[in-house]
Amino acid sequence: MKTLNDHLSQYAAYHRDRRNIVTHFIGIPMIVLSVVVLLARPAFDVAGLPLSPATLAVIAATLYYLRLDLRFGVVMGLLLAACLAVAQATAGLSTGAWATFGVGLFVVGWVIQFVGHIYEGRKPAFVDDVMGLIIGPLFVVAELAFLMGLRREVEAVVESRAGPVHGGRELAK
Repeated sequence: MKTLNDHLSQYAAYHRDRRNIVTHFIGIPMIVLSVVVLLARPAFDVAGLPLSPATLAVIAATLYYLRLDLRFGVVMGLLLAACLAVAQATAGLSTGAWATFGVGLFVVGWVIQFVGHIYEGRKPAFVDDVMGLIIGPLFVVAELAFLMGLRREVEAVVESRAGPVHGGRELAK
């Protein structure tokens, strides 16, 4: 299995333009939330808790992230749990409102992503490796950590393998 550094470095190679990274801070959370919302139906009551495809996906993704890295995995799990809470509330809406919210977030999120890749001048990572779809959200969390001065050891490995961010991350600090 690839390590955290392997996945982040491979994904980062497709994301070295600062403007592209900024679009990912907006688009990826929208896409993640939309997927969780759209998987929130149908839901079944199991021991007083709603169980849906979204619940299973959040558990599976969190376990995967935890396997890659405990600290990032905990953060990802908390963020996915927040998405699940929003999704469960949204699942109670009318079918039209639920679907419009989920599909709308999905479409707008992807438009933002593709605009970022116009800046990058490179196709999205998932085109070459479908794992990019699950690593993308982790990349956003890692980039945020790097901007906050956290996980410098991971940042150093990623930049040594993928190269520096164009325009310089120092401009964002």
